[in-house]
Amino acid sequence: MLSNLKYIFQLPDLRKKLLFTLAMIAVSRIGTFIALPGINTSGLGDLFANNGVLGFVDLFSGGALTNFSIFSMGIIPYINASIILQLLTVVLPSLKELSQEGESGRRQIAQYTRYLALGLGFFQGLTVAISFLNTELITINTGYLSYWWFVLTSALTMVGGTAFLMWISELVTVNGIGNGASLIIFVGIVSRMPNYISSTMKVLQSPSSYLGLFFLIAVLVLVVVGIVIVQDAQRKIPVQYAKKIVGNKMYGGQATYIPLKINQGGVLPIIFASSVLMFPAMLANFLPVLAVVAGALSPGSVWYMAVFAFLIFFFTYFYTAITFNPKELADNIQKYGGFILGVRPGQPTVQYLDKIISQLTFLGATFLAVITILPTVTANITRIYTFMGLGGTALLIMVGVALDLMRQIDMVIVNSKYEGLIR
Repeated sequence: MLSNLKYIFQLPDLRKKLLFTLAMIAVSRIGTFIALPGINTSGLGDLFANNGVLGFVDLFSGGALTNFSIFSMGIIPYINASIILQLLTVVLPSLKELSQEGESGRRQIAQYTRYLALGLGFFQGLTVAISFLNTELITINTGYLSYWWFVLTSALTMVGGTAFLMWISELVTVNGIGNGASLIIFVGIVSRMPNYISSTMKVLQSPSSYLGLFFLIAVLVLVVVGIVIVQDAQRKIPVQYAKKIVGNKMYGGQATYIPLKINQGGVLPIIFASSVLMFPAMLANFLPVLAVVAGALSPGSVWYMAVFAFLIFFFTYFYTAITFNPKELADNIQKYGGFILGVRPGQPTVQYLDKIISQLTFLGATFLAVITILPTVTANITRIYTFMGLGGTALLIMVGVALDLMRQIDMVIVNSKYEGLIR
C-alpha cells in the first residue's frame, strides 16, 4: 500500500475520486457543528457520560449529538433500516422475490430502505428530543406547547440531516473511493480520539493508573492485530475440475479452491447487535415498563455483555445463512464438472460445505464476541473508562473500513495499469 501512495497524485482518476471523497467527508463534518436551537450544549457532556445509548449514538455520529447538531442522528437510522429490510427479505416471500430480480429489484429494496430510514430517523429524533425534556438543558420558553414544538422541530431537522448524510454516502459510494456510509462512521469515530486522549490524561493521577493505561493500550493493540489477522483469514476448499475433450482440444482439468472467510459478516453482526440493544432504552421514554430492562442493559454491565455476545452469535449465524447457500454452491460446482477432493458430488458435498461453514461461523462469532467484550472487561479491571467508546465495535469498523479503502485504492491503481497496457 505504501508503495502505491505515489500513484495518488499521478493518476487523474484516483486523484479525482479521493478529492471528491474528502470534500464530501468535510461537508459531513461541518454539519456536526451546526447546532439546533433550544439546547444548552455546554451541559450535554455530563448527560452523555451517564447515558450509554446517547453516548453510543454520539460515537457513531462523530460527536454531532454532543453539539445537538443537524446531523445528530448520523447514519444510524439508515443502518437500522438496512437491518430490518434484510430480516424482512428472509421472512416475506414478496421481498425475497424482489431481491432475486437483479439490479431492478435491488434498487427497489434500496428505495424501501431509504423510506424506512427516514421513518426510523424521525422516531429516534423524537426519542432524543424527548429525553432532553426531563433535563435542565432546554433554553426555550417554558410551556407545554413550546416543549412539544421543540421536540417536533428538532426531530424533523435531525431526520433531514440523516437524509442529507444518506445522499452524501451514496455519492461517495458511486463517485468516490470506498463505501460512503462506512467512511462517514469511520471519520466520526476517528474524530472522537482527541476527546478520549484528553479525558484519559485528566484521570492519570497515580502510578497504578499509568500501569492500568499501559495494560488497556496493550489490549487495544492486541485487538487491532487480531482484527487484521481474522479479517483476511480464510479457509481454502480445494476443487478439481474434470477434463473435457471437445473436438481436438482439451478443456478443464484445472485445480482451484473456494475461499471461505472466517468472518463472513464482517462488522455487520456487531452493528446489528448494538442497534438492537439501543431499542429498550429508546422505547423507555414511551413505555416506562422498559426502564428496568434499559437499566439492566446499560453499557458495561454483566447483562449487557451477556446479551451483546448472544446477539452477536445470532446475527453472525443469521447473516451467514442468508448470504451463503451450500446447496447452490455444490450445484454450481457439479454443473461445471468440478468436485471437492475427497468428497462425492451431490448431497455429500452440500453436507461437507455446511459443516465447514458452521465451524467457520462459530469461530467468527466467537472472535467478534471476544473483541467486543474484551475492551469493556479491561476497562472494568483498570478502572479507566475514558476509552469505553473506543470498544471492539469501533475498532472493528475502523480497521475494516481502512482495509477496504486500501483494497479499493489498489484496485483502481491495478485497473489503470491494465488499461495502460491495452492502449
